Amino acid sequence: MINQLVAKIQKLNAPVVVGLDPMLSYVPEHIVNKALEEHGETLEGAAEAIWQYNKEIVDHIYDLIPAVKPQVAMYEQFGVPGMVAYKKTVDYCKEKGLVVIGDVKRGDIGSTSAAYAVGHLGKVQVGSKKLAAFDEDFATVNPYLGSDGIDPFIKVCKEENKGIFILVKTSNPSSGEFQDQLINGRPLYELVAEKVAQWGEQHMGDSYSYVGCVIGATYPEMGKTLRKVMPKAYILVPGYGAQGGTADSLRPYFNEDGLGAIVNSSRGIIAAYKQEKYAKFGAEHFAEASRAAVEDMVADIRSIF
Repeated sequence: MINQLVAKIQKLNAPVVVGLDPMLSYVPEHIVNKALEEHGETLEGAAEAIWQYNKEIVDHIYDLIPAVKPQVAMYEQFGVPGMVAYKKTVDYCKEKGLVVIGDVKRGDIGSTSAAYAVGHLGKVQVGSKKLAAFDEDFATVNPYLGSDGIDPFIKVCKEENKGIFILVKTSNPSSGEFQDQLINGRPLYELVAEKVAQWGEQHMGDSYSYVGCVIGATYPEMGKTLRKVMPKAYILVPGYGAQGGTADSLRPYFNEDGLGAIVNSSRGIIAAYKQEKYAKFGAEHFAEASRAAVEDMVADIRSIF
């Protein structure tokens, strides 16, 4: 799958992933009202609203980008109906030819980690059949529990030709409370990066490993160091736009050929119509605003090469 992701990035010249992280407050009133009229003020109504919201956005942007990244928590908050909307979103994006990165941040050990890996990337045995559950192409994984938590994911990735992105240095302000702590004079995130490089050697694509990593856009100097530590790992970069990351700060994450990283924007794209820059589109044309925001983001990132 990493080969397909790289090929799509090259074809579109767009190292961009859109985070499909819908909050009900992002969804225009006319969509929410329609869903609640049909289903009442229920979890089913909320889930229908975010599904319709996602679908319209995807319809307007799928030809511009290689991948999407739905954040599972935004769906889980609506319970079982929300997870149905998550699955419908994953399937619809794949029908549109998009690579789907499930932002699930799973991290556990043994049979539990194996079950997470099977549920999101693999197939579960049901009688005589093997069936895919959520069936994303990639998943994000928390490495805090060590190799016991990562190895089951790598095993499933090898079986299914899929990949993972391991958290190394995240974009949230308090990430340094743990990730920046020094161990024998070196920050913890750098030691995690070394393990990512080792894990990646177990599952290589043509040029990059199926084991990628997550490094926030708000730490370019760290990104420069980590790019050298993990030369074959694709870097998923959150924090662009709404969290303060800029195009200028992204250059260290990429290799000289313009590959090696894919940059995420979530609410900056899906809630673009709420920004002053795109307010002219209005709530009725929110998906057109999202398309314009994607076009601007792609142009911004292209400008650094």
